[in-house]
Amino acid sequence: MAISRQQKYESIEKYHKILSPDYPDFLDEYVSLSILQRLEGVGLLCGTDWTNLYDNNFFYTRLDHSIGTALVTWHFTHDKKQTLASLFHDVATPAFSHASDFRKNDALTQQTTEELTSEILTFDSDLAEINARSGINVCEIRDYHMYPICDNGIPRLSSDRLEYMFPSAMALSKKLPNPTWTLDSVKATYENIVVLKNEEGIDELGFESLEVAEDYASKFNDVALILQKNENKLCLNLIGDILNMAVTKNIATEADFYNMSEKRLLEEFFDYSVMNPNDEFSTLFETFLKMREIIRSETPLKNCYCVSLDVKKRYINPLVRTKDGAKRVSEISGTAKDKIENLLNFKDSKFGCVKLISY
Repeated sequence: MAISRQQKYESIEKYHKILSPDYPDFLDEYVSLSILQRLEGVGLLCGTDWTNLYDNNFFYTRLDHSIGTALVTWHFTHDKKQTLASLFHDVATPAFSHASDFRKNDALTQQTTEELTSEILTFDSDLAEINARSGINVCEIRDYHMYPICDNGIPRLSSDRLEYMFPSAMALSKKLPNPTWTLDSVKATYENIVVLKNEEGIDELGFESLEVAEDYASKFNDVALILQKNENKLCLNLIGDILNMAVTKNIATEADFYNMSEKRLLEEFFDYSVMNPNDEFSTLFETFLKMREIIRSETPLKNCYCVSLDVKKRYINPLVRTKDGAKRVSEISGTAKDKIENLLNFKDSKFGCVKLISY
């Protein structure tokens, strides 16, 4: 079977050019490494590209995101080590991205996908060869958490958080209540971003204009709300259960989640389902592919796949430059404060359920 997928983001070159008009040529050699190239088969949006429950506008890969994050870091720092740390920050991400956290019962922090990062970077011989020529020590690039422009804690703004939200919002626009970014508005927003000092005197990305900060925070938090809803919880948890069952039934191995693209894995799952139409795995897989809506309930429902989870809250409260120094947008905008509080206080139904669809 040829598993269909959304068209790859056709404007990626234009988008990446916005993130860094000054392209760092040293990136090309690193991007060509096999440990990064495999991310071309892994989607940013954690498997939602493959189900009818979502109707994503395009497929944006983890490789696209890695390059984009590196370009943001380069644009604001022109520091090679920080740029490379950003480039490699998702090198350990398996197929279906954070759905792997759900399968390992880590929906709340979603950090298990980072566990192999240091190991992969430390023991890759091709990377070691490039680093030796470049005078880079792997310990300087294997943990982007060391660099606050690259990564920092929610709700602060970093290269990673900034980059992933632009394509996420554009891909998910059909599920958003308000119009989201276009390339022109991405450019206008991005050009308003500067490096500021936060409450702890640490460098952090923020905004020159309150109006732009309010708009960015509003759009970011609209997407963050999608990720809090039971549709997203159910979708990622269902993928996680399918992956766990695939391992149990010897349909796939743990290594396959790092060596196969999402598309290839889904084709393997489909072939198994054709041969085993009455199997529980086949029912879950068919449900994932074909579900179009969920049922909200306070109790689990019969003949349904149901999920009740607390998940990571991905929200933003960025800095804004003021005459008195940088302040959080929620400190100077009642609109932004209300939007953030509404997100943090959001409660979906206790259970999200979907009727099982037999193969």
